[in-house]
Amino acid sequence: MTAIGFDTEKYLAEQSKQIMARVSGKEKLYIEFGGKLISDKHAARVLPGFDENAKIRLLEELKDQTEVIICVYAGDIEQNKIRGDYGITYDQEVMRLIDEYRERGIEVNSVLLTRYRDEKNAQVFVKNLENRDIKVYIHREIEGYPTDIEIMFSNEGFAKNPFIPTHRPLVVVTGPGAGSGKLATCLSQMYHEYKRGISAGYAKFETFPVWNLPLRHPVNIAYEASTVDLKDTNVLDNYHYEAYGEVAVNYNRDVKIFPIVKKIIEMISGETSIYQSPTDMGVNCIKEGITDNEVVEKAANQEIIRRYFFEEVSYLEGTIDDETRSRMHMIMEENNLKPEDRAAVIPAREYAAELQKKKEAEYVQSVVAIELPDGKIITGRRSRLMDASAACIMNSLKYLAGIGDRIDLLAPTILETIQRLKAVELHSKVPTLALNELLIALAISAVTNPTADLAYKELKNLKGGQAHSTVILSMENSLSLKRLGIDVTSDTYYLDNQMYNP
Repeated sequence: MTAIGFDTEKYLAEQSKQIMARVSGKEKLYIEFGGKLISDKHAARVLPGFDENAKIRLLEELKDQTEVIICVYAGDIEQNKIRGDYGITYDQEVMRLIDEYRERGIEVNSVLLTRYRDEKNAQVFVKNLENRDIKVYIHREIEGYPTDIEIMFSNEGFAKNPFIPTHRPLVVVTGPGAGSGKLATCLSQMYHEYKRGISAGYAKFETFPVWNLPLRHPVNIAYEASTVDLKDTNVLDNYHYEAYGEVAVNYNRDVKIFPIVKKIIEMISGETSIYQSPTDMGVNCIKEGITDNEVVEKAANQEIIRRYFFEEVSYLEGTIDDETRSRMHMIMEENNLKPEDRAAVIPAREYAAELQKKKEAEYVQSVVAIELPDGKIITGRRSRLMDASAACIMNSLKYLAGIGDRIDLLAPTILETIQRLKAVELHSKVPTLALNELLIALAISAVTNPTADLAYKELKNLKGGQAHSTVILSMENSLSLKRLGIDVTSDTYYLDNQMYNP
C-alpha cells in the first residue's frame, strides 16, 4: 500500500479561501495558473495523496464566477512541441483542455496565440479552432518586453494587443506548458481593463516551488529537477524577507523580474501596488495539505531520480545540452542520490546482465522490472512472442491474482495468431507483441477464460507501480505503462542498437 503524505480536501478548502480573498476589492481578477491545471502528475508523484486533478476541481467549485483564457506560444505549435506525459503535441493538448473544461461546466472564453509570427502550423491551428467555433486572439511579440517600460506603454506595447472581452470576476489564464505567455496576457488585459474604467487585479497560482517550505526541501528540489531544461533555480525571496522578515522561496525568474512587474502594475492602475514581493503575488497553499513530511520527502527524492533518467535519455536524443545535463547531475549529487536508489533499477540490470551472458549477446538485453505498490519486485524480458514491458505486466498480474508462473494467461496459439496478423497482414517489421496488444488480448480472453479474468481484474492494482527498463522504450509502450498509472524510467540503450525505435 502506497503511503499517504498529503490531504487534498484540506488543501482545496484553504486554496479556495485564498483565491476568493484576492478577488475581494477588485471588479476583476486575472489569475495566472502555472503548471498543469489538469492531470498534474508531477504534483501527484511528489505529494502522495495529492489528487492530480485538484486544481480543476478547485475551478469547478468556483465555476459560476470563472472563465478561462488558454494561452499557447505560436512557436510551440510551429515546432510541434510534445507534452511528455501524454505524448501529444501542444495543439492537441489545447483541444484536450477545452474538452476537459467543457465537461466540467467551466467556461472557455478563448484561445490566445502569443508571440505570433505568421507561422504556417499556427495558421492551420487558428483555422481549426475557428472552424470549431472557438474564439481565437493573436498577440504579436512586443519588442523590449518586459524591461522597456516606455515601449510597453506606447502604441507598440500593450495598446497594440487586441482586448479579450470577459464577463466574470475571476479570469484564469493558463496554457499547455511553460513559456506560453500567461503573465504578458494578464498584464495586457489589465491595461485594457483600466482603459475601460474597470479595476482589475493580478495574482499567480503556481504549485511549485512551495514558498513556505525550506529552500532545499526535496519537494522544491524536485521542482528544480523537473524544470532543469528551463534553467530555473529556486532562490530565497529577498524582497519578501526585507518587507516582512520572513523567509520565502521563489524561483529566479520571478524574483529577478519582480521590480519590473510591480512597476508595470502600478503604472497600469495608477496606484501603489499591494505586492511587496513576488511571493506576495502567489496564492500557494500546498504546505497546508502536507500531513506526513517524511513520506513526502521520500517521494520527492524518487521524483528527482526519475527526472535524472529522463534527462539522460533526452541528452542521448540531443534535446538537452551539456549544461542542462551537468546541472541534473549536480542536483543528484547535492541530494546524495544515486540512480540505483530507484528500487527497480538493480533487479532490471542484473537480470539483463544474466541474459546477456547466457546468450553471449552483443547488446544489452531488454528487461523491465517493476516495484509494485506492496514493494514486490517483478521482472519481465523480451521473448519471441512479447516485449519486456508486456512480459513484466503479465507476470505482475499473475502475482497480484495469485496465479502460478507456469500457467499461461493467454494461449500461445492466440498470441501467434495476433503476431501473424501484425507481421503478414499489417506488414510490421516488429512482430513482437507490445503491451497494448497484450492487454487487448487479455481483455478479450477474460470473457471466456476465468484465469484471464482474474488477472484482468488486477489491472487497477498496478497503479502507483515504479518501473525501470534496461533499454529505451517505444513511445507506444511508455504511454501504455503511464496509462496504467505506472511511472517508468530507462537506461540509455536502444533495443539491439537500432536506429529506429517504433
